[in-house]
Amino acid sequence: MEGAAVQFLLDNLKQLLMYHAHLIRDSTSQVENLENDLRLFKAFLEDSTKKRKRDDEALRELVRQIIDVVYEAEDTIDACVALASDNKFKNFFSRAFYNPLAKLPKVTKKVQEIGGKIKKIYDRNDLIDFASAETDGGAAEDQIPGGNKDPLIRQENIVGLEDETDTIIKYLTEESEEIDVISIIGMPGLGKTTLAGKIFRDHRIQYEFPTRIWVYVSQEFRKRDVFLSILGNFMKITDEMYRKNDQDIVNLLLENLESGKFLIVMDDVWTAEAWKELQNAFPKSNNMCKILITSRNEEVAWQANRDREPHKLRLLTPEESWLLLRLEVFGKPEFPSDLEVLGKLIVQRCGFLPLAIVVIGGTLVKKALAGDMCARKNAWEKVSESVSTHLNDDPDERMKKIISLSYNKLPYCLRPCFLYLGMFPEDFEIPVKRLTLMWIAEGFIQQKPAISLEETAVDYLEDLISRNLVMVDKVSPDGKIKTCRIHDMLREFCKNEAGNTKENFFQEMKMSIGGTFEPSIPQVEKFRRLCIHSNVVSFISAKPSGPRVRSFLCLSKEEITLLPENISSIPLAFNLLRVLEGKSFKFTKFPSDLTSLIHLRYLVLSSNFKILPDSISKLWNIQTLIVETTSRGLEIKTDIWKLIQLRHLKINASTTLLKTSKTKGGEKLQTLGTISPQSCTEDFFDNVRGLKKLGIRGKIATLLEIKGLEKLDNLDKLKLVNDTFPLPPSECKVPQLPQSYKFPQKLRSLTLSATFLDWSHMSTLGMLYTLELLKLKDNAFVGRSWEVTDGGFRHLEFLLVERTDLVVWVASGRHFPRLRCLVLRNCEKLGEIPFGLVDTLHKLDLKRVSKSASCSARKIEDAIKEKQGAEVLSKRNQFKLCIAPGDE
Repeated sequence: MEGAAVQFLLDNLKQLLMYHAHLIRDSTSQVENLENDLRLFKAFLEDSTKKRKRDDEALRELVRQIIDVVYEAEDTIDACVALASDNKFKNFFSRAFYNPLAKLPKVTKKVQEIGGKIKKIYDRNDLIDFASAETDGGAAEDQIPGGNKDPLIRQENIVGLEDETDTIIKYLTEESEEIDVISIIGMPGLGKTTLAGKIFRDHRIQYEFPTRIWVYVSQEFRKRDVFLSILGNFMKITDEMYRKNDQDIVNLLLENLESGKFLIVMDDVWTAEAWKELQNAFPKSNNMCKILITSRNEEVAWQANRDREPHKLRLLTPEESWLLLRLEVFGKPEFPSDLEVLGKLIVQRCGFLPLAIVVIGGTLVKKALAGDMCARKNAWEKVSESVSTHLNDDPDERMKKIISLSYNKLPYCLRPCFLYLGMFPEDFEIPVKRLTLMWIAEGFIQQKPAISLEETAVDYLEDLISRNLVMVDKVSPDGKIKTCRIHDMLREFCKNEAGNTKENFFQEMKMSIGGTFEPSIPQVEKFRRLCIHSNVVSFISAKPSGPRVRSFLCLSKEEITLLPENISSIPLAFNLLRVLEGKSFKFTKFPSDLTSLIHLRYLVLSSNFKILPDSISKLWNIQTLIVETTSRGLEIKTDIWKLIQLRHLKINASTTLLKTSKTKGGEKLQTLGTISPQSCTEDFFDNVRGLKKLGIRGKIATLLEIKGLEKLDNLDKLKLVNDTFPLPPSECKVPQLPQSYKFPQKLRSLTLSATFLDWSHMSTLGMLYTLELLKLKDNAFVGRSWEVTDGGFRHLEFLLVERTDLVVWVASGRHFPRLRCLVLRNCEKLGEIPFGLVDTLHKLDLKRVSKSASCSARKIEDAIKEKQGAEVLSKRNQFKLCIAPGDE
């Protein structure tokens, strides 16, 4: 964390001196001297890492002084730059009342004093390399993620609890006179959700309940969101649905649940009052419907069903606990025999609590085979001794201390990334792309040679996942993590740890029962980051002042309409913001006041505006700009090439760029979408050769006349949406595709939507040698038959066909030699799926297809099972067939 803070300030100073030195022309020499001292600080922090681990209190105090002065210097310089950039403060008299530059000499003097202390340490040679002396495997722990690390996808280690599983399944499958509610109750970390998930996936339950629904409830929830989540399993949730009142939604839910056989898992219900709010949506008369609740609170279970005693989940047995630890650490039951006594001692001192064992397992993974036998045993002994001192308090305290053990073993570069996860709401599905871009904007990600910041950020996340500190939620077709979650207990730890750090890393603002904010509004000034997920307008209206706040996250479940006076309150309160996640904000007009936040690196805007004005160019530090608008089109009035730090511009509307004579810029741009075909000039393609993701929306036929797409040598992902409003796309068909050599040569993922191409043009896509993912949406191709030609799709692994009139599809395994996953949506006319694909498929996913197509899928499944045999079917890569209810 310390090194990241110093490096971030160094990078800022470098950019400031290179591009905006005029803003500090009276203090340039002081800033240059500060830069030199900071380089000394950075070297010292790196050199002293191991010695700080050996309980050198004097050294740790010096590090605390470094961080304090680094933050003070950062605040001072950022305030100076913000003031100098504000036209309202250009004249001398206005600046005389408040001039942060006056503080700079004092700050640089403090920096020089600390630098003197560091030089004395170097002169005395007090810093020695402890690498050779460390025998506990610590060196491996300090490596920055991105090198050799555990595989991301590991076997789900659900150990034991067979008796618990059988008991619950018996409850779920027995007859009842009315809707039956079964509850799993237990302490945090006991595995209630894990057990419910095991039951949810059990083949007996899958057979018994054709429709199974999983709902996260969580501590802070809206019953409307829960009901819509359930309804989404029966129908598409449209904008009209969101406009219905609560009772209409309840009536609709009752109508869908009134008959039929369902299992609904209500995960993490916190209070009896919460259940009271939800129970009216479930028809009591349907005795074929079962509800499974997980909760920490026994009162919830009795409120839900007074006739059935709650099922209290037991602890793991010693044998189950030891097996779980072996699977977590070694990935298999086999283990070095010299670790058995220590391993059994560790699980015993974990109190046979599953989450404790999993977290400890994450700590031990990198020690498992590190060093010789003696070193490995010493490392395990140290862990066993630490665990024993942390498991003598109450259960909550045990969890906290076990998580602390794992946290303290994180490399310093990972600690701020992990703590940052606590800023998201409870049980929130965190979009990985946005999370990693926030980390970059915050300066948490260290640049490595030949690796992009974005790739390094994903490495950091995968390291946190491998340590069992973050849970994977959704995975994209190419195996990349789309969303992740953090366990409630880990989130609480992050919140507590962030509040305990001297720099006040972040604070969550909440409204108390008495109607006041906790912590109080005046305390906001001491925090570096804020998150608030409810009562947002009340908070902003209270006019908080956060001169040190760098991040402001608002991820409310409710849409928040901000009036002009509320908008202006944000830059007035937090004028040094780097990250503004305002997806929940609905701006009534473009928030021009926000353009005064010149330090912004990450900004999310949500509105219905159609224009981004020229004033957006004031955000010269912006790296990520995301605009979500209800408008079909958006016009950018500024020259985006002036935004030299811009890396990701994501707009859901068809975006028209400003025509400019400037021919250079966009060197750092990696994501751009969606832009209009009219903006895709040859000069444009020349400017964005480093692009990795590009989305184009508009009349795609006009794109065929433009040269330059093939110049995008680094483009990995391309999305083309044929939006021809007000005419329907069927009247503006794309006549043909460009020749294969006109596509980017490294293109790996392609999405086509509403292009209405003839199936004969698929042969062109087949010639794209690097293509691995192909998504055909909304009548991308039309016509009665598709006969696949030989020689194409050599590397295609994933194919989605959504909404088409295709009837006959002729293909075999030789046409798709690497196709692993086929997804068909709204292909009601398709007679059957080519049986020849039996040789390659691992997954077949169908929804809204014909009965005959479903029948052909079953034949493919039977043939694969017969071919693979029972032994192969027991492995993780067995064939998986998913057919939506009603299509079977």
